[in-house]
Amino acid sequence: MDVSDLLTETYDRLPDRVRAAVDGLTPEQLRWAPAEGANPVGWLVWHLTRVQDHHVADLLETGQVWVTGDWAGRFGLTADPDNTGYGHTPAQVAEVRPESAQALIDYYAAVSARTGSFLAGLRQADLDRVVDESWDPPVTLGVRLVSIADDDLQHAGQAAYVRGLVDTD
Repeated sequence: MDVSDLLTETYDRLPDRVRAAVDGLTPEQLRWAPAEGANPVGWLVWHLTRVQDHHVADLLETGQVWVTGDWAGRFGLTADPDNTGYGHTPAQVAEVRPESAQALIDYYAAVSARTGSFLAGLRQADLDRVVDESWDPPVTLGVRLVSIADDDLQHAGQAAYVRGLVDTD
C-alpha cells in the first residue's frame, strides 16, 4: 500500500463517523451537553471539521472552505478563518449553533472532498516536506496529516459517545 492509499483509507473513515454522530438529531439535540462545560455533539463535529479545513487549507496554501459560501451562517457564526474552536470557552462553545445535522454533514463533505483530492496526489517524498518550523523538531507534512487525522478521529469518537447520551425519544 502506498502512502496516498494509506492516508486516504484513514481519512475516508471520517464521513461515516460524522454522519452517524449527527444524523437525525434536532438543532437542540446537537447543542445539548451532558454536563456544564462539556462539549455537545454539534460543536465536536463542527470543531473537527474546522481543524481539518484550517490545516489542509494551510498545507495547500489556499482559502478555507469555511470562508466560502454561507457555511458560517449555517452555524450562527461569522466566517472568521481563525475560529476553529481551539481554546473555546463554554460561552464560545454555546455560540456554535448548527442549523441542522445536515449542515454539519454538508460542511464535512465539502472539506473531506478537498482533503481527498489532496491526499490522492501525495507521494512518499512529499511527507518529509517541513510545513511548520515553529516546533522543535519542525513539523513535516506526514506528521501534520497524522495529527489532523488523530484529532478528527478523537473528536468523532467523543461525538459518538455524547450522541449516545442524547435523549432521542
